[in-house]
Amino acid sequence: MGEEEEDNQLSPLLPSSSTSSVKRTGTVWTAVAHIITGVIGAGVLSLAWSTAQLGWIAGPISVLVFAATTLVSTYILCDCYMYPHPHYGPNRLRSYMDAVLFYLGEKNHKACGVILMETLYGSTLAYVITSASSIKAIQKSNCYHREGHNAPCSYEDTSSMLLFGAVQVVMSQIPDFHNMKWLSMFAAIMSFAYSFIGFGLGLAQVIENGTIKASINGVPTANIADKLWLVFQALGDIAFAYPYSVIVLEIQDTLKSPPPENKTMKKASIIAVSLTTFFYLCCGCFGYAAFGNNTPGNLLTGFGFYEPYWLVDLANACIVLHLVGGYQIFGQPVFAFAERWFINRLIPSRYAFGQPMSQQQQPLQ
Repeated sequence: MGEEEEDNQLSPLLPSSSTSSVKRTGTVWTAVAHIITGVIGAGVLSLAWSTAQLGWIAGPISVLVFAATTLVSTYILCDCYMYPHPHYGPNRLRSYMDAVLFYLGEKNHKACGVILMETLYGSTLAYVITSASSIKAIQKSNCYHREGHNAPCSYEDTSSMLLFGAVQVVMSQIPDFHNMKWLSMFAAIMSFAYSFIGFGLGLAQVIENGTIKASINGVPTANIADKLWLVFQALGDIAFAYPYSVIVLEIQDTLKSPPPENKTMKKASIIAVSLTTFFYLCCGCFGYAAFGNNTPGNLLTGFGFYEPYWLVDLANACIVLHLVGGYQIFGQPVFAFAERWFINRLIPSRYAFGQPMSQQQQPLQ
């Protein structure tokens, strides 16, 4: 295996029996970019609300627990990429669904496939809605700056969704993860940009207030049932902020070797999850400290901040640009599934996608 390894296995968008060659040139930093693009979403800006529901102790602890859980599941999946030996194979399991089929069998493969596709589709749908909200927030921010904070500024989402969808039609022509490193690096930079802005605005608000508006128990409610509902919502938001385990193997399949892909992927996961958790804690804790019980659901689109309006606009623009890449990270496995399904239906005699994984996998060259 050389530095730029080539083999005769198929691209993730086609069945394994193709003779297409794949050149793996990914490094630990391209893997970090893919992970950050998939992990840090606009949800980072809702973690202040989640922290407000859980309080000063349970909020940060929950973020750390989910970060640790994500790392554990990632470590396990990294060792599933090569079989039977985690370093030398010789068989590659190039996607999450390949691993399910190989280790758990056909029945579990079908059941997990339905759940996985719903999860990935739901993530891309959430990205469309969030991008539209951020575009609308830019329009409202400019309106509030011109007309005042109490002005009746209202804009529709439909045109923004259609615009984002048009961009994704173009971006979806990217063949697979192997050709996405430039997009992931750009998206990762955008995610750092708006995370920094959210963190900075929260810190500035705390300094301006001269006090920390927060409590150990979080936002008070009228009864225990309401509190439990809000707590579970908050935990769900935090869990959704670490969603990338289902695309670990797709990212790992882009890495060159030596060193072994699982070692590189584990190192990239530690770096990416550590950076992500740092920003999550900063945005969540400083956002809660700035607004206390009145913490908005999203620090930027929920208008926790009105000024400086240009900085709020910049942050929301960075969110939209990041979500262009994030959509592709979660959309590529869906495209792969769809293309495999159509090939299996339209050219059944040429491709044997339904064969057991042991028959599909080819030894490394």
